[in-house]
Amino acid sequence: MTTEEKIAWATEQLTEKYRELGRIPKKEDFDDQTRSRIKAFLGPWPRALEAVGLKEKRTAPKTSHRRKKRKKE
Repeated sequence: MTTEEKIAWATEQLTEKYRELGRIPKKEDFDDQTRSRIKAFLGPWPRALEAVGLKEKRTAPKTSHRRKKRKKE
């Protein structure tokens, strides 16, 4: 199976399950082998859902800008 075929297979699994359930599929909706293959082909579960278009891509979290404490002289 080529990389493109693997991605297409994983995408199909997620979109079919979405249509079947009428909601975003959870990891628990798949057997262990299918879930492992989806994650291997598309990445961690949230990223896999984003890659297929079932979940909005998250934006990078804002970094905290802490003020540096000044030394008292």
